[in-house]
Amino acid sequence: MPHEPGGVNRLAGETSPYLLQHAHNPVDWYPWGEEAFARARAENLPILLSVGYSSCHWCHVMAHESFENDTTADLMNRWFVNIKVDREERPDVDAVYMNAVQALTGRGGWPMTVFLTPDLRPFYAGTYFPPEDRHGLPGFPRVLEALHNVWETEHERILAQAEGITDHLRQAANRVAAESAPITPSMATAAVEGFRATFDATWGGFGQAPKFPSPSNLEFLLFHHSRAGWEGTPTPLGMVLVTLHCMASGGMYDQLGGGFARYSVDERWLVPHFEKMLYDNAQLARAYLHAYQMSGDISFVRIVRDTLGYLEREMLDPEGGFYAAQDADSEGIEGKFFVWTPAEVVAELGEDDGALFCQFFGVTGEGNFRDPHHPEFGSRSVLTRWREADDVAREHGLSRGDLLAKIDGLRARMLAVRDRRVRPGLDDKVLTSWNGLALAAFADCGRVLGDARLIGIAAANAAFVRDRLWSDGRLLHTYKLGIAKVDGMLEDYAFYGLGLVELYRATCDIAHLEWARELFEVMLSRFADAERGGFFETAEGSEDLLVRNRPLFDQATPGGNGAAAQLAIWLGRYYGRPEWEAIGADIVASAGKFLTEMPSGFGSTLLAGELLLAPRQELVIVGEPEARAQFERLVAGTFRPWVVFAPGRGDEPLPLFEGRTPPSGKALAYVCEDMVCALPAQDADELRVQLAKR
Repeated sequence: MPHEPGGVNRLAGETSPYLLQHAHNPVDWYPWGEEAFARARAENLPILLSVGYSSCHWCHVMAHESFENDTTADLMNRWFVNIKVDREERPDVDAVYMNAVQALTGRGGWPMTVFLTPDLRPFYAGTYFPPEDRHGLPGFPRVLEALHNVWETEHERILAQAEGITDHLRQAANRVAAESAPITPSMATAAVEGFRATFDATWGGFGQAPKFPSPSNLEFLLFHHSRAGWEGTPTPLGMVLVTLHCMASGGMYDQLGGGFARYSVDERWLVPHFEKMLYDNAQLARAYLHAYQMSGDISFVRIVRDTLGYLEREMLDPEGGFYAAQDADSEGIEGKFFVWTPAEVVAELGEDDGALFCQFFGVTGEGNFRDPHHPEFGSRSVLTRWREADDVAREHGLSRGDLLAKIDGLRARMLAVRDRRVRPGLDDKVLTSWNGLALAAFADCGRVLGDARLIGIAAANAAFVRDRLWSDGRLLHTYKLGIAKVDGMLEDYAFYGLGLVELYRATCDIAHLEWARELFEVMLSRFADAERGGFFETAEGSEDLLVRNRPLFDQATPGGNGAAAQLAIWLGRYYGRPEWEAIGADIVASAGKFLTEMPSGFGSTLLAGELLLAPRQELVIVGEPEARAQFERLVAGTFRPWVVFAPGRGDEPLPLFEGRTPPSGKALAYVCEDMVCALPAQDADELRVQLAKR
């Protein structure tokens, strides 16, 4: 359905909320697919590829300035075949052309704007373009006219340029580390030193603003500290604890409703980019959980519960899947839903309680946030929790406990007030890969905290994905409005497989581990790179991609190969398949010097490396659920991320359970080193003693 004045364009038939946001543009948009490609070839027109996502603030800005403008749309429609892509729905397409943007401009980001030949080769690229020349950027109409002219007058040069860029992309896709080498303790130590060199000892995090949470890096540091310890300061654990405390105290954390924004625009975690993503919150819940296990800091449990509470309350579909993201904007203004003035607070809580709330959460008349696009909105305050509770309590003549109880009541009241505001947009598509991260979070946190409700949410998610996104032995990537589509990618299989491993540990239901094994076997048959090792991002037979990438680097989510390496190692150990474990080891080795020279981009691979460096330990608990409970609660209180934890009745089809049937009505716990076990512990005290010796 081409665009007609006052009507809708072809995107109206899509399910992606991001694409649907553009269905009423005067631009004659096509979704990514053969219909658009065929027209470009038939008419020898260049393709204008625009990539973004629903919660992207600058995507909204460019849409309003350019794609909703009739004059600009006319230029696009006259000279180009226009394709709109949701990067979350097609991360494979996004990855290919983001590499082109970075190669051509030295930077990346969204919205991404790439101009292609009819056979999908890029020849010009950028990110956001303003409607007129501004701040050193050419205006979008001027870009359109210039590219149209060179396409018409210098066609052969453009084709040659596109071929050169494509060759570069293909070489980059096949790149491996210059020196492949198995990971060693010294390499892991060097990676930690790399993090120490960029650590912000005042505000936590690594590097300069903007700051991203990078949960895989935090998890690596926790794992390394628990395995190897550290001499000198800051320790790996110390860096993580400072970072987590500062993130949870700043505006990047939603002090009313729980959950984290995508990143902080400053070094203090004060002003966030307000969109809230499923992947960040799922990963950070586990990072706070594991930091609690290591430090005993009970404040981290509150963050875990509030973050998962946010996901359950606002991001959980009634069918059991988790939505992708919550927008940064409401009513066209960034952050409007989340920020406050003292007058707004006092109007709801009264003078005394309002003053206490403002003092505790840093709400001032001067404010700390202003939307530069809407100066008329004025200054507002992003809530923070930087004041020490003891200081505020003393100033108000309250005990710490009474103050915090009162603050909890005021938070609940203000959350109810906020819920009456116009909410940010919700991207309610369900992505299998990100749901795998959420599955792992709810299962792991439920097991450690002894919360059956959280485990139930995880189990319901697995049932939903199996019913709606698992078809004929293959995963699909995205689901909305009863429609599942897009062939699953490496991250779908790897992330969801790791989530199923955590669900098995939480439920003792071997069926979850068996499904994880099935997913891994599909990865081996459809994604493996037989020449270089590791895995491609897309399955065999992906016809519509210029390049088949091998994802090595972490982005905001784990790198596909880093996650695949972890899954290969875990399943190799559970099923007694050393050849699977060797696949994980080969992936880690292929990263080579990247692990020490660029550790911040390889947290997930470094985690796999820690599994290989750690002692090979198994903990097998057999018996009926009631009898096992004492052992499982003891284990939940410890952080031993390298241990193959295998709970069950004892008759499960795993090598770990062979010959380990417990006496009737009792449970036994076997502590093993590389499958050589001590005499079984018969109660929790005995198990505690055995674990202390390891």
